[in-house]
Amino acid sequence: MPTTEPQPDFQPTAVPPAPEDVPVPGDPAWEQLVSAALLGTDRRPAAGARGDEAAGALLDAAARRTLRRRAGLRPGAAAVPPAPAPEDPRPALPEAARRRLDGLLAGRAAPAPAGGRRGTAPDLAELLPQWLALAGERGFKAPPAALPALLDAARARTDLRAQALAFAGPRGLWLAGLNPEWRFALRGGGAGGSLPDPGDAEKVRELWEEGLFAERVALLGAVRAKDPAAARALLAGSWTGERAEDRLMFLDSLRAGLSAADEEFLEAALADRSRNVRATAAELLSALPGSALAGRMADRAVTCVGLDRTASVLTVVVEAPHECDEDMRRDGVTAVPPSGRGERSWWLGQLVEAAPLACWPARFGGRTPEEIVALPVADDWQAELHAAWCRAAVRQRDAAWSRALLGAPSTPPATGPGTSSLAERAQLLATLDPAERAGWVAAFVAAHGLSEAFQLLGVCAVPWAEPLGEAVIDALDIARDAGSYPWSFSGVMGLAERCLSPAAARHLEALAAAAPEAEDASPGAGAYWSEAFQRLVATLDLRARIRAELDIAPAEAA
Repeated sequence: MPTTEPQPDFQPTAVPPAPEDVPVPGDPAWEQLVSAALLGTDRRPAAGARGDEAAGALLDAAARRTLRRRAGLRPGAAAVPPAPAPEDPRPALPEAARRRLDGLLAGRAAPAPAGGRRGTAPDLAELLPQWLALAGERGFKAPPAALPALLDAARARTDLRAQALAFAGPRGLWLAGLNPEWRFALRGGGAGGSLPDPGDAEKVRELWEEGLFAERVALLGAVRAKDPAAARALLAGSWTGERAEDRLMFLDSLRAGLSAADEEFLEAALADRSRNVRATAAELLSALPGSALAGRMADRAVTCVGLDRTASVLTVVVEAPHECDEDMRRDGVTAVPPSGRGERSWWLGQLVEAAPLACWPARFGGRTPEEIVALPVADDWQAELHAAWCRAAVRQRDAAWSRALLGAPSTPPATGPGTSSLAERAQLLATLDPAERAGWVAAFVAAHGLSEAFQLLGVCAVPWAEPLGEAVIDALDIARDAGSYPWSFSGVMGLAERCLSPAAARHLEALAAAAPEAEDASPGAGAYWSEAFQRLVATLDLRARIRAELDIAPAEAA
């Protein structure tokens, strides 16, 4: 007697196999199974089955349905493989330096120590920028295996991007194109090989007309560094069709290598329809003391500032402008002052700031900048006048006026000849050569300690010159002996870790030893100071090892 094969309780509807692994909505048989599973087999029992049997029948039917679909799965089209990574002709890192890079990249994301104490171990995240700078100076290429971690570090820290992308090179740029999280690397042209040769006029023109904004900014800078006239011609060709915010950024790129040859283009930009573009053009022109705009500003400024020879003491007198006329506005003077500023003082500051500093000795009877700055100023105009001279000295990079406005480093800041603002002093110092800058700050630290020196230390060349390093170490030692809180100097300690010469470690070893605490010292301060000095010594030793590892010649590294 023939037997009949048992039929499933739920008959599947004949449908062509779907390409997915799992059933999709719209399949009637599958929807019946889902409905029964959701409602329960007690409420929607399987045909001819009850209780546990119905539940088993439901699961069997679902399994058969799924297996049928998987068996009919059609393979998808093969993905197009990415183009091969470009070659990077730069020499490979020495093996020791490669291992060090891996450690720095891994330490970048290490969790902070518990309890807020840093311990005695160096801060690897703060050493990574120095490592990248040294590797870039020596022309090494990044190891392929380190590229993902390097791009992650550049994504997390914008201050690392320029150095990290240059070190990553063309292979880093290629890899960034495969991961949306690294798309930032494709916008700036920071990686080597991403911009055409500035001398290739056809490719330069093509990228200028079709590239992304950041690529065009990078291209303009590269062309300007090689051929300023070609960069100006490139910019002038598309100037009227650019957006206002783009014109502003392009104009700002002219700061690098600014010269008298740029005056004609900048003078035309004074008539731009954007107020910000006009103001930037005026600022750049005022940084050219021989420009026509600088001459116009000088004519206005000297009529506002002069000498009162009738007083018992020779005094500077100020008569600020009474209006901001159309010509002043065209030359970049902003008519409406910020909240809290008077109109006349606001206009005066802009005129003096934009006037060439060379106009003042003649106005003051041939006096030197030091003699001019030392003169008393009537009617409480001294702060406004000296602040404007400070801005002018910074803008015009005039070292003589900067020295005069800085005064002697031993003079208390509040009674100095030019400015008591540490931010302005830092800007003035930046106009001096590195050796003079370091000497001035060293004398300031020796006279006033470290409490007001943080901003000044930040503008000194790295590694710090020996006199400056010794002054900082002595000041830290004095602060420790005075029982000061060590965490009050954590910012200076951080700078010292990055900026002291590694050779200074030998002067710090005695300070790193634990010392008995003074009776009037803060509780636990001695242990904190010892820990901080030990970390400083360890960091300087590590920086010395990093330099030695990168100084291995490429031939030796191979």
